[in-house]
Amino acid sequence: MSTEDSAINVNNEAIQSDVSDADIPDSDLLALAHRIRTEREYLKLNQTQVAEVLGIPRAAVSALETGRRRVSGLELKKLAQLFGTSVDRLLGRELDDDPTAVALFRAAKSLTVDDRLQVLRFAEFLREAGPATPGEAN
Repeated sequence: MSTEDSAINVNNEAIQSDVSDADIPDSDLLALAHRIRTEREYLKLNQTQVAEVLGIPRAAVSALETGRRRVSGLELKKLAQLFGTSVDRLLGRELDDDPTAVALFRAAKSLTVDDRLQVLRFAEFLREAGPATPGEAN
């Protein structure tokens, strides 16, 4: 075996060991997988619909949702657009566990710019007015 063949063999072994390490799901990958599935189910989308948007097989979406496949940057961007959320939220950087805030965000994303400004003005009005007193009637 020549020195060149030996170097190629060592490089191939290094690549193979990197690939096997990449196949091991870590906690961040599993958390991302869970968020992807949760977002898809919230929007009542099936895996086939998500696969069509991403341009990948349905089985690959299943693998994404179980942490058996890593998400590419482009797929992450497409998922965020499809789900009406941000990449940061999918990555867990800006989690908002308040379901009302999440629902407001999703609803506002589908409004026109003028309507979003109206919603913002109303929300600011409510914030300035303070919390409603229990028992107040119209």
